[in-house]
Parts: sequence; structure tokens; C-alpha cells
Amino acid sequence: MSRAEELAKEKQPIKKAAFLLGPGFITGAADDDPSGIGTYAVAGASLGLATLWTALLTFPFMAAVQNICAQLGQVSGTGLAGILKEHYPRWVLYPAVALVVIANVVNVGADLGAIADAAGIVVGMPVPWLVVPIALGLVALQIFARFRAIERTFKFLTLALLAYVVDAFLVHPSLGETLRATIVPTIAFDHDYIAVLVAILGTTISPYLFFWQTSLEVEEEKSAGRRTRGERRGASPFELRVATIDVTVGMFVSNLVMYFIILATALTLNAGGIWNIDTGADAAQALRPLAGDLAGLIFAIGMIGTGLLAVPVLAGASAYAVSETFGWREGLDENWHRARPFYGVVAIATIVGLAIPFSGVKPIDALFVTSILNGIAAPPLLVVIMLAARNTKVMGDQTIGTVLTTLGWIVTVAMFAALAGLVLTSFAG
Repeated sequence: MSRAEELAKEKQPIKKAAFLLGPGFITGAADDDPSGIGTYAVAGASLGLATLWTALLTFPFMAAVQNICAQLGQVSGTGLAGILKEHYPRWVLYPAVALVVIANVVNVGADLGAIADAAGIVVGMPVPWLVVPIALGLVALQIFARFRAIERTFKFLTLALLAYVVDAFLVHPSLGETLRATIVPTIAFDHDYIAVLVAILGTTISPYLFFWQTSLEVEEEKSAGRRTRGERRGASPFELRVATIDVTVGMFVSNLVMYFIILATALTLNAGGIWNIDTGADAAQALRPLAGDLAGLIFAIGMIGTGLLAVPVLAGASAYAVSETFGWREGLDENWHRARPFYGVVAIATIVGLAIPFSGVKPIDALFVTSILNGIAAPPLLVVIMLAARNTKVMGDQTIGTVLTTLGWIVTVAMFAALAGLVLTSFAG
């Protein structure tokens, strides 16, 4: 029985909500990974309220992009790489998959480093070696445990990030100034500002989420008993509506956290003259008005929770992309004996990423650079996604509508423009 069918039959409101929130909500939680937290903290600390408006602007765009990806998976019955392999030339497929795998491996490494950095806050001393057992443990969990059980556990750890919501109110922000920064965009054409802007776009509209969302929708259909591609093709209006609500709620929660991290760090770190942050301990100081001496602990719990959720998502997204490209059996609920190449990619992506925490790069810098890398990889992938979502050979008579088409192309053009600005200001600098 599909999630939509279970939802339609359920009468209790709480259980209905549980059925309603699925792949889209998981994706939203994974979007606030350590690279996102680090990027938002850098934005607030270095630029104050200047980028607060991006949270309001990116919500409809990231919701539109993830809804498009969800519909691609639901209607086509296969993941994004599978769509590219079936309907587009290899010169489109291979660079797209290579881009996302490279970006994901770097992201995995940065997130593992952030987990170790956060763990150091808890124990009171640096523990960089901790990334090794964490990485190996996460690989083992993905191979031998059901991913649904894993994500349910880690998802609740991310609730610690809601501390930023309370924290922002405790420092008594100026309502007028905050509203103005939220509604009226602050635009600057210097390199630092545009780099932050590209990083924000890259960490909110991330390539790995494109592949993850489509593949997770397919996993949902497989779990409902639709094992063949023919059984998965097409989606009912009710199934599409359920997915739309799920994705939109997930993206809203993700953007809410983004907004308050920027606001809290702007009102505490930037206002206090702390404009450069290098470690999680520096970023954790933004929570002192709420938590006092427990600020580091609350920050660490949120960072560890999001990292433990994001690393399997990143490695899994890479494995889905590569497996669909080469026609391997894939799925995080598949037995490892039957999907060895798939789990091999999961292991390789995680283990190769281990090199980054030992590279000497400062933790927050690594997270910020990862977001910029995602911002570079996303625009060309968005072009392919938009073409596929409007292609009747892919979607039949269920191509995306006018609203999603308009929003999707606007964000694609905007990300190309931001990327061009980054290149131009880099040369000018």
C-alpha cells in the first residue's frame, strides 16, 4: 500500500501527519546539513542582516525545484540519472553524474569534519581522529540497517537547531530593521558578498538533493509493492498533491532554520564585532543569549544530528546516480549481497571524503567552500532537470505546469547570474 493510500484511510490527525511527511520532509532536514549551518553562520557574522532577504526569496524557488524533482521520480518511475541515461546523450549524463559525485564527496568530507569539530566542543578538546570511526560506522549502518530507521533517529537530533529561533528573540532585534532586511534586498557587487550569495544558493538548492529526491520517491513506490518500472509510471492527482505538501513543508522548515541562523548570528556575532568564524566553537557563541554555558552543547547536538543525517544522504545520492548510470541494482533498503556495487559507491564516497578533515582546512571554511562548489554545480544540472520535466517522452501527459516551469527557469537563470558575478568579481579582485 502506498503512502498516499495509507494517508487516505487514516482518521487520526497525528498519524495522518506522520504519513504526510515523508521524502520531502527528510530532504528538508538534510538540506540544513553542517555546510548549510556553516554558510548561514558565516553570512550572519560577516555581513550582518545584509543576506536575511535571501531566506524569503529562496523558499519558493527551492520548494519549486524539489517539487519538480519529486514529480520526475513519481511520474517517470526512475531516478534522475536513470532519466538522463534513457532520454539524453552520454555527454549530458556523464558530466552531470560526475559533477554531483565530486560535489558530494567534498561535502561528505566537510560534514565529517564538522561532526568531529562539534564533538570536540562536547568533550572540551579537539578530536579530529573521531571522523574515522564515525565514517566507518555510518557506512556500516547504511549497508546493514534499514535507512528508514536510521533517518528517524537522526532527524530528531536536528531539532536542536530550533534553538536559533528562540535565541533570535532573546536578543531583542529591532523589528523595523529586521523587517526591512527581510523584505528589501541588500545588493552589493563586491567579491565577498557575491561569494556568500553563491554559497547560500548552493547550500539551499543543492545538486545532491535533486538526485536524492527523485530516487527517494522511487524508493517509496518500491516499498508500496510497485517493483517494475511499468507499475511505477505515472502518478494519481492525490499522490502528486501529497508529495507537494510533503516537499513544501520540508522546504519551509529548512528555510525557517536558515532565516533564524542568519538572524541570530547577525545580532550576536556581527553586532559584537566577531566577523570571522573558523570553528564550530566560534559559531556556537551565537547561542549564548539563550543557552549561556550550554551554547556549545546545543550547537554541537544540532551539528552532529544534521551531519549524521546528511552524510548518508550525500553518499546515498552519489550511489543512486552512479548505479542508475550503469544499470546496477540500487536502493538503501536492498540487501547488500544483491546491491554490492551500490553500497560500494556509498563506502568509497564516504571514505574518500575522510581526506578532507585531515587536510588542515578550517572546519567552517571547508563547509563554506562546499556550498560554493554546490552553487557552481547546480545551474547546469537545473537546465537538464527543467528540460526533462517538460519532456513528454519522460513525463507523458503529466509534465510540470506553468507555475513550476516559471519558478524553475527563474531560479536557473538567477543561479547562472550569481555564478557569473562570482567569476567576474574574482578576476576583478
